[in-house]
This record gives sequence, structure tokens and C-alpha cells, in this order.
Amino acid sequence: MANEITVPLLPCRSIGEIVEFYTMLGFTRTYYQTRPNPYVSLKREDLQLDFFGIPDFKAEDSYGTCLVIVDDTQELFEAFAAGMREVHGKLLVSGIPRMTRPRKRKNADNHSGFTVIDPGGNWIRIMAAKSVPERKETASGRLSTTLNQAVVMGDSHGKHIRAAQILGAALERDKDTATAVELVKALAYHAELAIRADDTTAANDALTRARALPLSEAERGELATTLAGIEDLEAVLHPAQQP
Repeated sequence: MANEITVPLLPCRSIGEIVEFYTMLGFTRTYYQTRPNPYVSLKREDLQLDFFGIPDFKAEDSYGTCLVIVDDTQELFEAFAAGMREVHGKLLVSGIPRMTRPRKRKNADNHSGFTVIDPGGNWIRIMAAKSVPERKETASGRLSTTLNQAVVMGDSHGKHIRAAQILGAALERDKDTATAVELVKALAYHAELAIRADDTTAANDALTRARALPLSEAERGELATTLAGIEDLEAVLHPAQQP
């Protein structure tokens, strides 16, 4: 057989919260019922997610998850990010709900991936269909190796405090030997992990160090997405004052 369709059914406390969240990400509600059992279907182009409500469900205890394979993780991330910025004025990078950034995953054969953690605590894992080829001209130092390990721990497993500890130690160890590109990438991720752990002092320190590093135009080009991510983190730490 061919052309089969699989639709994940995921738990949540409130289907109303789920509809509001996924509408922000560009989904459309295609089915909705409150009785006899809360249930909602949401669709964005060919991506469909269904949810059932459990009134006393706790999002922090959820094991709900699914894997979504796409051609371009960055394109979908930017679309989701635009919706978050429009509604909240920033990316949601900590707590529930939140979203991680597309990063190469060593535990997934270098496929780029990011994760949406929705109000139900469900992990929607967005992965690229093809892996990211290693650049032969770019040597990976010790700091890059540790960063890759921290991404697996922090983004794939949600152990952001331990990931921050490991990456923080590596940043101190390798601060004099790592390249500027390696340092900026590691500092940006360390700041994101610190925000997730409610450590704003460590996050600010990491971003200040990253901003202070001198970069060539070529390095800035290589770090374009990372520098954009730093701007998103700064918006979280220092939201514009409302009149």
C-alpha cells in the first residue's frame, strides 16, 4: 500500500489553549468538540495534529511526542518564530510552551532539528529529511564537540541545567584555544540554556561575551543564524518597555 496518512493524537489539559497556541503557528482548526470528550484537529498544509483534553492533565508530566520530517527545518522554524513574535513580541524559549532553534543533532546522524513544546507538554520534534554534510574545511575543536553533546542533552532530552553546566565548563576550558566562531555558537547556546534554567545573570554574561568577540565579515556570514538567535535571546532578557 502507499499514500498512508498518520495523525498523532496527543494529550492536553485544555483544547482551547492548544487551539490558541497552534493558531499562532499558522495552523487552522478543522474539527472541534467539547462533548462528550474534548477533541480538536489542527492542520497546517500537510501537517496535521490532533489533541484530546484531560481536565486534570499536567503538562510538565507529559510524555506526548511525535516526529515530523520536513525538507527545510529553518524555513518552518522561521514561520513559527514569526507567529510567536507577532503575538508575544519575542520567541518563547523557556518554560511551557517553548521552542528550540534548528541545530545539527549528533544523535540523529547530523540531521538538523528543532522542537516545539506545546501547552500540553507535548514535544513536536521537527527533523530534516536529509543530514547536514560536514564541512571538510572546518575543523571541529574540543568546544564544538562539547557543544554537540550539550545540544543532545539540552534539546533532545530536555536536561538544560546539566547541559549548561557541561558547556559552561568547556567554555572556560577552551576560551583561549577555540575559534571565534566556535565561541559565539557555544556562548549563544549557553545563554539559551541559562534562560531555560531561569539564570538570567549567566545568560546575560554569555551574550555579553559573545557580543564582545571580534568577527570578520566571513565569520559574521557563517554565524548569521546564530547572531539572529542572539537577538532573539536579548529580546527575551530585555523586552522593550511598554509606553
